[in-house]
Amino acid sequence: MAQSRDGGNPFAESGELDNPFQDPAVIQHRPSSQYATLDVYNPFENREPPPSYELPASAPAPPLPAPSAPSLQPSRKLSPKEPKNYGSYSTQASAAAATAELLKKQEELNRKAEELDRRERELQHVALGGTASRQNNWPPLPSFCPVQPCFFQDISMEIPHEFQKTVSTMYYLWMCSTLALLLNFLACLASFCVETSNGSGFGLSLLWVLLFTPCSFVCWYRPMYKAFRSDSSFNFFIFFFIFFVQDVFFVLQAIGIPGWGFSGWVSAVMEVKANMAVAVFMLLVALLFTGIAVLGIVMLKRIHSLYRRTGASFQKAQQEFAAGVFSNPAVRTAAANAAAGAAENAFRTP
Repeated sequence: MAQSRDGGNPFAESGELDNPFQDPAVIQHRPSSQYATLDVYNPFENREPPPSYELPASAPAPPLPAPSAPSLQPSRKLSPKEPKNYGSYSTQASAAAATAELLKKQEELNRKAEELDRRERELQHVALGGTASRQNNWPPLPSFCPVQPCFFQDISMEIPHEFQKTVSTMYYLWMCSTLALLLNFLACLASFCVETSNGSGFGLSLLWVLLFTPCSFVCWYRPMYKAFRSDSSFNFFIFFFIFFVQDVFFVLQAIGIPGWGFSGWVSAVMEVKANMAVAVFMLLVALLFTGIAVLGIVMLKRIHSLYRRTGASFQKAQQEFAAGVFSNPAVRTAAANAAAGAAENAFRTP
């Protein structure tokens, strides 16, 4: 019984390894003088505080994170491809509209500055030598020529900036029409040399060169130039009427009715049977006439749209005509003489 009791006692001194309290892990943590325990600590005694617990050297304490300033709102890091949001869509749209308005005003101010610069240069030219400083410069003839220039023309100085391109295009159109008439004269001359029965066409082609070259410049180009220079409704009406007739002649030149002195498409096709080289030359002239006719119609429409934007009207043209007539010294002298003669006749009658 005793043996069974001893054998059943797990704490019997049967061996050092059989006793759990002799385990090295338990013995390591037994109370010692290095640890503060309840047995050795009396709060009522005036003694030094017990030593604090220290961690083993093999396990250093992890470093604490540095305190950071608290943020009121959570921050979100933008990706490189994500655009920054500087405002709502309405705010951005209003800013874009304001920018466009500022750019438009800047362009208008630039145009006004150029216009003032042009006016200033014109006044300086006049102030330097009076009317002598603005000598006629067109046509550009040499000084030894007995015929001197008849007109003064300077598109960059006299024409407003927004109309300079239109006036320059019309000037080039006039030069192209003159060149086309010269080539037409040469083509009709070649056709006359090949076939003598085309003498009437050759004669009329010479007439068109001598007639249309100066008359087109004086009758429709100069009124257009003066209309844009001084915003003259009267000159606009003259230009529209005469240039419309000129466009009709451009179309007739491109068609090329035989015997009319125009090397158009019809005359060129009929010339193929007589001489192929002359026919090719006439086809080139017909192509040039066609381009001039198309450009003339386009420019007539464009100038008419510009004319409607300027605020010109038929009443304004009548007023300008009346003012121009009465301001003419010759007209005023003739009217005064007529009135004086009528009054004298009235007094003489019984």
